[in-house]
Amino acid sequence: MTDITMELVKKKKGKALKKNIKNSMGEYIIEKFIFILGITSIAIIALIFLFLFRSGIQLFNDITLQEFLFGRYWFPISVNPQYGILPLVAGTLMVTLGAVFISVPLGIGSAIFIAEVAPPKTKTVLKVIIEFLSAIPSVVLGFLGIVFLSSWIRVTFHLSSGFTVLTGSILVSFMALPTIISISDDALNALPQEYHEASFALGATKWETILHVLVPAASSGIIAAVMLGVGRAIGETMTVMMVTGNAAQIPNSFLVSGRTMTATIAAEMGDTVRNGTHYHALFAVGIVLFLMTSIINFIADFALSHGKKEAR
Repeated sequence: MTDITMELVKKKKGKALKKNIKNSMGEYIIEKFIFILGITSIAIIALIFLFLFRSGIQLFNDITLQEFLFGRYWFPISVNPQYGILPLVAGTLMVTLGAVFISVPLGIGSAIFIAEVAPPKTKTVLKVIIEFLSAIPSVVLGFLGIVFLSSWIRVTFHLSSGFTVLTGSILVSFMALPTIISISDDALNALPQEYHEASFALGATKWETILHVLVPAASSGIIAAVMLGVGRAIGETMTVMMVTGNAAQIPNSFLVSGRTMTATIAAEMGDTVRNGTHYHALFAVGIVLFLMTSIINFIADFALSHGKKEAR
């Protein structure tokens, strides 16, 4: 080769080398930046838990752990204050259970309809509606519950008050629906097209394919959607505080008033004496709530990870 050709080859190699070095440096910086963000998120969560733990653990200088976890009465400002969390846990679980009974069948059914049945234009409209539903502030739903839903429940079930656990469950179920529908829809859409083709080739109808092939194949994603929806229901504050009646009692049905842990913290934190027993009791309630939501998120993450391993 001539000297000119050799020089051109060297220039091309030099440019390619510089480009590779630049790309490698860019990838290295991005990787480190993502790593720092991940570590920061973990550190923030750990600091939140430590803050809750440091403030909540001081409650047990005044009462025992057994009195807190299994006490049947929450009377923090009475002459003989009692800090039993059982009515609050029961109220939270009742509201969440009612929301799950409503939102899970409706959410999964809606996701199946959107993913497999609805025409493209209808699918687009429904997705917009779901996104709009998730954007409605909880206080607006609470107002709707006070004005319309509570009155309807009072008249329908012949009650003296419509502020019941059922009222909170219905409203919370609407708040959990967008999460359940969106994630279940993504899980169904992520399935390979071969699932449909193989099922149809064996003579299955569309509904048989959906019920016996697609839903079981996407079960891990659907379970994760349900668990995240449950976490959304447990963590709701404003709506349940407005419509459940806020009676700190163990509800024996869905048609009586109840009180959740989140509503208790929101309603009482502003009236407590800093570093008093009541103050520390609310932080202890926060610890229990934090552990409950963490367990639910771990279950959802396990379901997603298990589904990815099966897909491989």
